[in-house]
Parts: sequence; C-alpha cells; structure tokens
Amino acid sequence: MSTPISRKGLNRLLEELDRLKRDRPLISKIIQEAREEGDLSENAAYDAARERQGLQEARISYIESRLSRLEVVDFSRLRGDKVIYGAKVRLHDQDTEEEKEYTLLGPDEFDLVKGGISVESPVAVSLLGKEVGDEISVEAPRGRICYEIIDLAFPGEAMFRADEDEGG
Repeated sequence: MSTPISRKGLNRLLEELDRLKRDRPLISKIIQEAREEGDLSENAAYDAARERQGLQEARISYIESRLSRLEVVDFSRLRGDKVIYGAKVRLHDQDTEEEKEYTLLGPDEFDLVKGGISVESPVAVSLLGKEVGDEISVEAPRGRICYEIIDLAFPGEAMFRADEDEGG
C-alpha cells in the first residue's frame, strides 16, 4: 500500500536521509575518541555517542524503508467535493460548538503545515471520502467526538508558503 506525500515532503525526507548519512563519520569519530578515554563501563560520553549512533541508524533504516512505499502527489491537481489527502477541512465540534481546521497530509510530512494531521490519524481516517455536510464521530480520550464537515478546500502547494517564508 502506498503512502501519499507532497514533492516538498519527499524532498525534506531525502535531505534528512542525506544529512544523517553524511553525519555517520562524525559519530564514529566521537565514539572512537570516547573509547580512547579508557574504561568503557563508566564512560558516559561513549554511552551517549553509541546511543546517538543507534538512533541515527534506526532513523536511516526507517526512512529507507518508507521510500519505496511513498507516492508523490501533485498538489496542483487536487480538487473535488470529497475529503482526500491534501484537503483542508473545517469541522464543527457538535459538543463544544468549536470549529477546527485540519489539512490532511502524509505521516512523514504532517508537521510541515500548522494544523496538519496525518491521513493515518483516527480523525483523518473518519474524514476520508466524506463531503461538506457529512457528520463523523471519532473516539478520543475525552470520549466520542462528533464533527460536521462545514468546509472543504484544496490549497495545494500554497499551504507550504508560510513554512518557506519562515526559513523552513
């Protein structure tokens, strides 16, 4: 099963992978220097460097395993009257009378946009395929939440402009 991602989201993931791989020699050097300090059983610098290396290698493996399952979506082509990946959805919480707005993005990029949520999240899964006027309910820690979809838009790549303007 493929996972949707924007071109910008994919580029960020590839940049992160490249940076992590470029940092490998530095971490190896730090481990070697810590090893030279002597007794490894009480060497906090060595332990920290090994932990950092483990986390880095885990992240590299994670990204590499995701790449083959990612499907780049052209945001300029997204439109319609049903909620899909890339949609910006405005919801009315029927219990609190509050409005919430979410942009449905892939799990590897949803933090790129303020208000972005992963298409794999319970709220997004409940929204997929729905239209303005439809109601959904989602189980949450506070209990069942009922929303009505009050607006649907496809802002496309414009949703990333604020992020770019902030130097991101």
